[in-house]
Amino acid sequence: MYKDIATKIAMSFIGTPYLWGGDNPKGFDCSGFVIEILKSTGRLPIKGDWTAQGLWDKFEYNEVTFAQEGCLVFWGKDKKHITHVEYCIDDDLSIGASGGGMHTITIQDAFDQDAFIKVRPFRSRMPLCFVDPFMR
Repeated sequence: MYKDIATKIAMSFIGTPYLWGGDNPKGFDCSGFVIEILKSTGRLPIKGDWTAQGLWDKFEYNEVTFAQEGCLVFWGKDKKHITHVEYCIDDDLSIGASGGGMHTITIQDAFDQDAFIKVRPFRSRMPLCFVDPFMR
């Protein structure tokens, strides 16, 4: 049930600009977006902020081999150097804030860089690992 709600919340933000350090509906970075989904479904406390690495560290005990709806998908050099996180909407597609970086600080920057929340296949982008934050 919570995964369905989380997916609906995630999908409602399609097209929202990517903003470096963003953590609200005016603009999100990758971890800010995932944090919003998890806070909205009670998987993270309302207070607090996490990086992509911090989300891995918090949920690593829920690592899974195969992604499915509700999983978080991570990219990076290794599990000590996570650089990006997105939310899986099924076993092939993820939704995330992407296309920008540390120089994406205004909405105009996001438009210029095509940096928005979008849905894309994740397998071709060589994910590092998956966790299911809804497992208890």
